[in-house]
Amino acid sequence: MTETPRYHVPHSSVWPIVGSAALFVLAFGLVTMIHQSTDKVAAEGTHGTWIFFLGLAFIAFMLFGWFGTVIRESVAGMNSGLMDRSYRMGMQWFIVSEVMFFAAFFGALFYARIISVPWLAGAGNNLETHTFLWPDFADTWPLFMTPGGSETEAMEAWGLPFFNTVILVTSSVTVTFAHWALKKGQRIPLGIWLAITVLLGAVFLLLQAIEYIDAYNELGLTLGSGIYGSTFFMLTGFHGAHVTMGTIMLAVMLFRIFSGHFTAENHFAFEATSWYWHFVDVVWLFLFTFVYWF
Repeated sequence: MTETPRYHVPHSSVWPIVGSAALFVLAFGLVTMIHQSTDKVAAEGTHGTWIFFLGLAFIAFMLFGWFGTVIRESVAGMNSGLMDRSYRMGMQWFIVSEVMFFAAFFGALFYARIISVPWLAGAGNNLETHTFLWPDFADTWPLFMTPGGSETEAMEAWGLPFFNTVILVTSSVTVTFAHWALKKGQRIPLGIWLAITVLLGAVFLLLQAIEYIDAYNELGLTLGSGIYGSTFFMLTGFHGAHVTMGTIMLAVMLFRIFSGHFTAENHFAFEATSWYWHFVDVVWLFLFTFVYWF
């Protein structure tokens, strides 16, 4: 009788260190790009942009190599029950970490709205701060006029953001239909529903790009236009990055389905991707409510 192992030790791999280096380059490029943007450096001198895109290329290389290895192992039947459990726990903890990531930015938003803005307007014992430093500052949100005098306009909730809300909620439904079709072994409905989900994700990103162009050109709303602009673009921008990643993941799942991968019993990669997509949708509902609506 073969003894069942009590835990799994993964084999050595170069991909974790490659991923760490790629994330460092990406973060360094992003921070440099933001600093150069706020310092009004000439466009041709913004080397931070090139470092940022180099980091993106490294990330893509790491993901392609690492997940390619995992896919080949799965197709070859090398994954045990313990490995499957570790994948599920890993994805669950990854989503928990993403919840904490967005919670930090929502915390910054609520701190600005509930504490900082009233404080600058003289709330509590800060009347002298308001009187002598910014006597014209008003406690309003969105913050149309910053203490420094920058004027901005708020993004209307019931325009493109509302359409994007409908699109993402619909995509959660279509990916669920695709999951049901996979469990029933219905390959054609599976491909159709998943293709629709990928299309909806791409449309969301297109509309968000149009929204950003309108914000810059028509509303004067930028990352440097006060706390409202900063929190708006940090929250919606990072969410857009997650939607981009989720759309790519769904597209990879669609390609794998066309390649004959997955069965009704063995399809955790698809399941994990659907978890991630539902998480992205839920975050957007919070964004729409607290960033655009209220």
